[in-house]
Amino acid sequence: MKARVHVMLKNGVLDPQGAAVRHALGTLGFEGVNDVRQGKVIELDLADGTSEATITEMCDKLLANTVIESYTIEIA
Repeated sequence: MKARVHVMLKNGVLDPQGAAVRHALGTLGFEGVNDVRQGKVIELDLADGTSEATITEMCDKLLANTVIESYTIEIA
């Protein structure tokens, strides 16, 4: 079974990578980009029957810094 975890900085947390991408897009001539938030996607190949609770525990303990990041889990 496959799971995909999307991790993003929480609203209000400074995103210097996103700001750098927004600035770079402007210098390349792309207008109208007001803000960029950059995150990460983690793909997991798991044993069949792995529970969503187990994936949540993985996120809480290692995959996301829950103080400044939020995450969503997508199971395929």
